[in-house]
Amino acid sequence: MRALIWDGERLRFVADAPAPSVVDGTVLVRVRLAGICSTDLQILRGYMGFRGILGHEVVGEVVTGDASLAGRRVVAEINFACRRCADCRAGRERHCAARSVMGILDADGAFAELLRVPIANLHAVPDDVPDRHAVFAEPLAAAFRAAEQTAHLEGGRSLVIGAGKLGLLVAQVLAARGDVVAVVTRNARARAVVAELGLEPLDARPAARSFDLVVEASGSADGLAEAVACVRPLGAIVLKTTVAARHDVDLAPLVINEVTVIGSRCGPFPPALAALRAESVRVEPLIDAELPLEDGIAALERAGRPGALKVLLRPA
Repeated sequence: MRALIWDGERLRFVADAPAPSVVDGTVLVRVRLAGICSTDLQILRGYMGFRGILGHEVVGEVVTGDASLAGRRVVAEINFACRRCADCRAGRERHCAARSVMGILDADGAFAELLRVPIANLHAVPDDVPDRHAVFAEPLAAAFRAAEQTAHLEGGRSLVIGAGKLGLLVAQVLAARGDVVAVVTRNARARAVVAELGLEPLDARPAARSFDLVVEASGSADGLAEAVACVRPLGAIVLKTTVAARHDVDLAPLVINEVTVIGSRCGPFPPALAALRAESVRVEPLIDAELPLEDGIAALERAGRPGALKVLLRPA
């Protein structure tokens, strides 16, 4: 099969990668579209030490492994849990210590024609949600996780640092629940997209200590320091950025101002799919390009340019 493979030093497109095989509890999914995430770009810089087929944002069609699912269009949660350990039994499958993670940790990902996925990770896509929107289910679920973790701040003044793909999804989810949301923008294109989504673009340096909630989704190691400066006393910071680089930040203000810092990762798929179906979160303005898989190396380069939004890969 055709696939994009990262060997730790070089990203290669190959036409003859071994196809995955079905094992108990899994199916094969033929990938219809895959999205390039900032995490994929960080893996190319050494994040997680991953080797294999990249990609974890996917919509596809079940082709092998369970007759009842054959032909179904699906999206997939990315954490492949053991479902036996104490964390799994307590409902914390996303934090299973024995998990693999699609395209990130010990499991091949979606930048390929075929993908093996545990049946328990699949969610059916409503017929009226197009592939170009369904492929956003995973990052949108992550945005809903940030809202889930900060329900006590609902309706407050929120700042999103990072006008990229994930930041704009988070901003829309927070606005939909009633927050007054501003988004830090660095260029004219970002300002235009933020305004098109009905959000407040913030060009100048955000006022210090003026936001109840700050979501750091900049993809930069400098974003945390900016978040610390912007959050009010007794407010909260949600960290969405994953980078290969290390943060260098003074933590004393977090103690002095009693700020809550929340790590935030994967989230619930049902509300994400519902929002895509209702179009209460808009994703079409976030799509930069849709390219064939054989142009995947150029696609990742394009996705890594400053100000780039979502680049999609089409294996078929």
